[in-house]
Amino acid sequence: MNEALRRAMLQAHMTDRQLAESCGVDIKTVGRWIIETGRVPRARHRWAVCEALGEDEAVLWPAAAKKAIKVGPDREVVSVYPYRSGCPASLWRSLITKAERELTFAGYTNYFLWLEQARFGTAMRRKAVQGCRVRFLLGDPDSDLTRSREQDEDVALTLSTRIRVTLAELEKIRSQPGIDARYSEGHAYLSVFRFDDDMIVTPLLTHRVGHDAPTLHLRRYQDDGMFDRFASHVEELWRRGRPVWEGEGDG
Repeated sequence: MNEALRRAMLQAHMTDRQLAESCGVDIKTVGRWIIETGRVPRARHRWAVCEALGEDEAVLWPAAAKKAIKVGPDREVVSVYPYRSGCPASLWRSLITKAERELTFAGYTNYFLWLEQARFGTAMRRKAVQGCRVRFLLGDPDSDLTRSREQDEDVALTLSTRIRVTLAELEKIRSQPGIDARYSEGHAYLSVFRFDDDMIVTPLLTHRVGHDAPTLHLRRYQDDGMFDRFASHVEELWRRGRPVWEGEGDG
């Protein structure tokens, strides 16, 4: 029996039938994936399962992943999505749930997190209670850069409004030790979201909003690789950042 697949389905609260519909296969096929030890689905079906469950291929079918393992500097690239909106919400949820040491959200507004992740604020408070460092890096809603970007985006729900929604949500959880927020303009066109040794990176394109940005899922495998370079970028922005809540800038 594929215990890893069965466990991932339980964690995602997904039945055999739901997974079959999501992957475009018969329910009996899903049953065989679970029951028959050593059975490996076709690549396109493995990828569909991973997206549906928010799990990695190396966890569900390690033998298949080992055959395709990369050894060059691009081995830290787990997945690529042409649009952030194409990155499954289940992947974000899985990365948040598994993080134990650090959660850093360096998006210019971070607005979509509350929109797409159920009870996101509660999850952040729970993570902080468990000892995970939780940080938010935001753009200043009143800055000239924000106003300039609003002109580029030219959408009804303005950048400054989205930032202020995030600030209002953060206000609800700011009393929880371990949660901190700072303003920075250095990530106006590059969002970096870190979950321990996993990371989602979205370079923003001109005249595009965040959900239209190409997106990379990275995992740290080496020193001074892609992961470490983006992580260093965020740490420098954090060091230079201005506290959102005055008197709380020592975190």
